[in-house]
Amino acid sequence: MRSLFAKTFGGLSGPVYLRHFLFGAVLGALLVALALSGNHKPNYGFIVFALINTALYPYARFVYESVVGYIVGNNQFYWETRAFLWAKCCTILLCFMFAIFVAPIGLTYLFFRNSKRSAM
Repeated sequence: MRSLFAKTFGGLSGPVYLRHFLFGAVLGALLVALALSGNHKPNYGFIVFALINTALYPYARFVYESVVGYIVGNNQFYWETRAFLWAKCCTILLCFMFAIFVAPIGLTYLFFRNSKRSAM
């Protein structure tokens, strides 16, 4: 029987997890660097928040892509490149900032999906 950890946090495929984790790590590193820069006392609560969101970002992105995939289906949209990149950056930032709230939904789904697979 697979462990709870493997069914949830190990539920994404390696390449998908790595890609999303790298984007989250870049954002997290920028936020930590911002919190540590300057002549003020570092806000350690903000640093912890950034690190937690970095770890949870791939699962928040999984939820976002699942919902968008369900709504859009197999349709294709053709956008101007700048508008597409702006929308992509906005969704990345939103998924990162709300990862602590959205990721538990994805982790719960992955747990039940992987529990069902292992029972078969």
